Amino acid sequence: MYDPASMVRGKDAILQNYKGDSFLGALGADGVIVDAKFDRNELTVEIARESIIPACEALKADGYTFLEDVTAVDWYPSEPRFQIVYHFLSFSQKRRIRLIVRLDSDTPSIDSITPAWPAANFYEREIFDLFGVHFGGHPNLRRIMMPEDWKGYPLRKDYPVEGYR
Repeated sequence: MYDPASMVRGKDAILQNYKGDSFLGALGADGVIVDAKFDRNELTVEIARESIIPACEALKADGYTFLEDVTAVDWYPSEPRFQIVYHFLSFSQKRRIRLIVRLDSDTPSIDSITPAWPAANFYEREIFDLFGVHFGGHPNLRRIMMPEDWKGYPLRKDYPVEGYR
């Protein structure tokens, strides 16, 4: 049963409640963490766009050894429009963490995490193909689902769903 009293919202409250967590302790002081919440037994940490690589490396050093998936959300017409979502798992600690990064529609780009997490390769290609988010430094950033000559990005909310393209 969900207990609303167990919800902790806000960067400062999370950092206070998780003082012993080396990942949050290392990144919280540097301004890497933008916001955070603990709800329904899940920790979600919003990271600054330019800090995704150090955040992923800190997670790996803290025992999170498995990248479950990477996905995207289009919040059109709101800004920042895109949200990139990373799910990590620590088998040894039996814990999950969700990192999110928000991107403006003007510059939908972020650094690729494939150097630290090779499993992100195809997830990032899928996001590029379907949302148009560019991953800087990706080893093979090209379409993976749609034909190479396809115009547009089908999972964007402003993509036309009727008529000829």
